Amino acid sequence: MSFLKDLLKTALASDASDVHILVGMPPLLRIHTALTATDYPIVTPEGAAGMVREMIGDERFAQFEQRRDLDFSTKVDDLGRFRVNAHFQRETVAISFRAIPSNVPALGSLNLPDVVTKLPYLPRGLVLVTGETGSGKSTSLAAMVNEINQHAARHVITLEDPVEYELRSAKCVIEQREVGSDVPDFSSGLRHVLRQDPDIILVGEMRDLETTSAAITAAETGHLVFSTLHTNSAAQTIERIIDIYPGGQQNQIRSMLANTLEAVVTQTLFKRTDEPGMIPAAEVMICNSAVRNCIREARVFEIPNILETNRGLGMCTLDNSIKMLYFNGHISRDDALASANRPDQLEKSLSA
Repeated sequence: MSFLKDLLKTALASDASDVHILVGMPPLLRIHTALTATDYPIVTPEGAAGMVREMIGDERFAQFEQRRDLDFSTKVDDLGRFRVNAHFQRETVAISFRAIPSNVPALGSLNLPDVVTKLPYLPRGLVLVTGETGSGKSTSLAAMVNEINQHAARHVITLEDPVEYELRSAKCVIEQREVGSDVPDFSSGLRHVLRQDPDIILVGEMRDLETTSAAITAAETGHLVFSTLHTNSAAQTIERIIDIYPGGQQNQIRSMLANTLEAVVTQTLFKRTDEPGMIPAAEVMICNSAVRNCIREARVFEIPNILETNRGLGMCTLDNSIKMLYFNGHISRDDALASANRPDQLEKSLSA
């Protein structure tokens, strides 16, 4: 067994979410948010470079040396799939691995609000899952697509960088296209995807103007589109999308977004205090007429109040979700306050 395979096997056995390889240190594991050193030997420059070469081959390694950064996925026999980022730091190769479970979890098992389980059954529109890196966005999206896959005959096309969960066709026909190997970039893939007769499109990330515009256009033309952003609230998500556009186009995009956006789910993961593992807090915004008017009329600052007053529709602010996790004994007070959007208000609420 190679050193790399043995290391990844140890990581999975330790329930680690991530593995970090840096020259001059032993490999590190992230276990339930905490970084832990291993007993493996200190990594050498040749050893780190050899691991990347082993995974991608000589040709792609030469490209990596030129670009200095590379995202890809790798499959290890008997262990499963890993998302990998290889990069350079201080002129040496460093590697980050993220373990991808072999089976897509059921949407209902993710401890998300019940209303989220209804989102895969929307007929059309844009659904965004947002949050910081490592907040579970990819898992939630994969679970949503798999929910559709078990119950409806649809054509699903995903554009991912890289492909993470392997989605096997059941009732759906699923095509997974990886940026860099199957398609040059997100925007190129989206330009052509509408000619491929999809019902549902998953875009790994709306990271630039062209990709964002194409995703909104796809939703506007009657498709159900899922995507992600690195934002920490529903209001911030809307502002981020609008700010991508030049000033002269922002009124138009407000109108388009008001018509096409169906929901924003903002996630953050917490280390559980009641049992081993992680649990998400989630802000949920469902686009009713009040939300659509706020988007159209540039009154996004009112959205938190709308979430508060529409709990009956399944809406929830992130801080309220965090508060419930704390009161139910799932997370610590310090973690709750550290991740709140309004920590001062949450602290008063927890002390009441």
